[in-house]
Amino acid sequence: MTQQTMITTPQAPVTCDPRAAATRSLLGYGVIAGPVYVTVALVQALTRDGFDLTRHVWSMLANGDLGWIQIGNFAIAALATLACAAGLRRALIPGYGAAWAPRLVGVYGVSLAGAGIFRADPGLGFPAGTPDGPGAVSWHGMLHFACGAVGFLCLVAACFVVGRRFAAVGRTGWAGYSWATGALFLTSFVGVAAGGGAPWANLGLTAGIVLAWSWLSALSLHLYRSTVPARS
Repeated sequence: MTQQTMITTPQAPVTCDPRAAATRSLLGYGVIAGPVYVTVALVQALTRDGFDLTRHVWSMLANGDLGWIQIGNFAIAALATLACAAGLRRALIPGYGAAWAPRLVGVYGVSLAGAGIFRADPGLGFPAGTPDGPGAVSWHGMLHFACGAVGFLCLVAACFVVGRRFAAVGRTGWAGYSWATGALFLTSFVGVAAGGGAPWANLGLTAGIVLAWSWLSALSLHLYRSTVPARS
């Protein structure tokens, strides 16, 4: 009787790359930041008494008895965006925009925190019981607007910086998507600043915010998938 011996070749152990794993984890926050923020804000906008998407901007949700929900939404979005900025800093090295894109996204994260700390002023009948007019402008309302303006402009700039990075390596689709997002988001912000509360301006800003968050989520997901999590 012939005894057969099975010879197995041991596979090389797979070791986790801690840096890549950390980068993917940070980018993961960028993937979910936008969907969470938009979902929470939109649910409030559709359910809170007196809120009208054609008259009120999402920032006004921070007022009233349930204002803590939107304040918390700002805080969570801020922390997730700052984590995303750290992930971008690690994922974009080397290349054009490796320093400035994360910085600009990071400032946007800080601006979200500021928007939560300094509430937008109530007005235009919201929260319920507020007089139907623009209302007085408070110091925290002015700081809220300033935080929003700085943050929005930084995110617009980040779109253009990332677009140029993609264009430099021949990724024309991503370049065009980034540039278009930046241009449309800037247009929506300028529109609401000049629109005097017109319904088209408020709805345009809402659309611009959704578009910008979608871009940041898509970019984070793209870089997440491009980051190799392990090596053998």
